[in-house]
Amino acid sequence: METKPIVKLQNVTKVIGKKKIIDNLSLDLLPGQITGFLGPNGAGKTTTIRMMTGLMKPTSGEVFIDGQAISTNFEQSMSKVGVIVENPEMYKFMSGYKNLLHFARMNKNVTKARIDEVIAQVGLQNRINEKVSTYSLGMRQRLGLAQALLHRPKFLILDEPTNGLDPAGIREFRLYLRKIAIEEGVSIFVSSHLLAEIELMCDRIAVIQNGKLISIKEVKEDQESHYYVEASPKEMANAFFASKDMKVEIQGIGFVVPLEKEAVPVMIAEMVANNLQIYLFSPHKKTLEDQFLEITGGGQIAESHKK
Repeated sequence: METKPIVKLQNVTKVIGKKKIIDNLSLDLLPGQITGFLGPNGAGKTTTIRMMTGLMKPTSGEVFIDGQAISTNFEQSMSKVGVIVENPEMYKFMSGYKNLLHFARMNKNVTKARIDEVIAQVGLQNRINEKVSTYSLGMRQRLGLAQALLHRPKFLILDEPTNGLDPAGIREFRLYLRKIAIEEGVSIFVSSHLLAEIELMCDRIAVIQNGKLISIKEVKEDQESHYYVEASPKEMANAFFASKDMKVEIQGIGFVVPLEKEAVPVMIAEMVANNLQIYLFSPHKKTLEDQFLEITGGGQIAESHKK
């Protein structure tokens, strides 16, 4: 698959009044990849999305969509973009199909065959001719996704797309996004506060704070190896780790210990030799929530501005 970015934010800065909302933000979004966009309230997520959709102009810097600058090629750039913001609004008195037909008329070259294709893609064949007022929230989300995909966008922006969905609906929506990214080569950009869902959905996570991109990493990127250990007496265990000059973290009744897999048997043998009773010794992976709170210092609301 091609690796040329579908979207490129190049040194983007946004100043409103005397406040710098976005500070020299650069980010590449690749085809076939789902990127999560995280940040505390007021970090600048919504402002960034508004600039990517042409609803707000950067003070400096540029946003490129498929190689074209939004500032000089607005219509061409926006023709490559699809957007879903929270719960998509549809005409509830019309059928799902008539809603899609209505949206198709707003775009050039969207054929009835394409409408049928996206209906099948999001799994609405059996209910597409029923009124939207009879749809569940999950079905309306799928219809919104179909609408956003009608014109074959290369870039899809989702802002809190799973709000209000039950666990089954969230999982279903996640699977549809993965399918679209892989089969269509679409670059998908997801902003959400559901960190556990972002971790399951995305290939890559970008974190913004106070308008600056402070972290970007692959979800499956190798992390430092840690183990969770429960041992008794706890005071003796703490002293044992201290004697090894190991930086351990107390978590509940146990310890999170930085340790490579190859060193585990030796560590266990040494602990037993020091009369420690081991109740649990298991691999430990920090969740995205743990990492997010570490990176952002607790995810506090930014002082300089609000979202």
